[in-house]
Amino acid sequence: MKNWHSKLFTPGPTEVRPEVLQAMSTPQIHHRSPEFSELYAELQPKLQKFLYTDQTVFVFTCSSTGVMEAAVRNTVRKKCLNLVNGAFGARWHQITKACGLPCEALENPWDVAIKPEQVEERLRSGEFDAVTLVFNETSTGMMNPLPEIAEVVKSFPDVLLLVDAVSAMGGVKIEFDRLGLDVLLAGVQKAIALPPGLTVCAVSDRALARAEEVKPKTYYFSFPVMLKYHKKNQTPSTPSIPHLFALNAQLDAMFEEGLEKRFARHEEMASLVQAWAKKHFDIYPEEGYWSKTLTCVKNTRGINVAELNRTLVEEHGMRISNGYGDLKEKTFRIAHMGDLTTADIRGLLSTIDMILGL
Repeated sequence: MKNWHSKLFTPGPTEVRPEVLQAMSTPQIHHRSPEFSELYAELQPKLQKFLYTDQTVFVFTCSSTGVMEAAVRNTVRKKCLNLVNGAFGARWHQITKACGLPCEALENPWDVAIKPEQVEERLRSGEFDAVTLVFNETSTGMMNPLPEIAEVVKSFPDVLLLVDAVSAMGGVKIEFDRLGLDVLLAGVQKAIALPPGLTVCAVSDRALARAEEVKPKTYYFSFPVMLKYHKKNQTPSTPSIPHLFALNAQLDAMFEEGLEKRFARHEEMASLVQAWAKKHFDIYPEEGYWSKTLTCVKNTRGINVAELNRTLVEEHGMRISNGYGDLKEKTFRIAHMGDLTTADIRGLLSTIDMILGL
């Protein structure tokens, strides 16, 4: 295996600062010790501040896919409406079906955003008591209109809104309480910029109440079991303690930068990449719904994306991502999230210009 490091401009895992990696090497503590409870208790107000909530924030030791499953297992009583316009919306629908839960998909083409009026039309049937939405589709660089969809769901008091913010949390402001969300989840390996291994999950009081009503279908992913231990500043089973040290350090770094400044930096990086993409190629999703954390570039020049990435990695120590699934070689993705800077982005784009002779 080659031992050099390529700077990651990929939409997860993302580049991790040396200081964060250093925090992960903090000497181990026992997960049932007072020291662990102190660490957990220290994290809670920081996570609440980070997500603009006074409600509960769990930390699961698993990938985001696990907590997507947890969300539907704990909240779907009648039927779930899965909003699908990309690979991860489709995955959530697949998960819901695999869990044996009644569900239906509202599907749009992958380059078309989910519109609030579509959601309202489906919810008027009265069939559904939960909706899943991928806020920022990592597969397509599509940012669905979360505030507008949340406003629609609020008008149906019995319907809970479950949101995958996997490639948005940490790069985009998400006001959990103001928006009236019920579950908001994200793995830490994207805009939060930690190594993969944890998923942060805010859960509303009414989602916790719903979880008490739903017949238990899980233990590891049970909200009531998590809550029981959460109240004692514990986790039900052994968590990834190194990740918790790193998360604590990274939250401090985010607050030091300033959350508003962090979000503005992401907007600036997005503007740079998207202006470049429009000049030399095109952008895959419909205009007005472009992601602020990654850009899915339509390969209008028919370049060999795999070869471009090989050159970037082997000759310049940088890595981007090919298109996802059926979009491979038809698109490529450049992440502008986490702790990357505008200088990093300019350096990448100028290198691609040089390689392609643009």
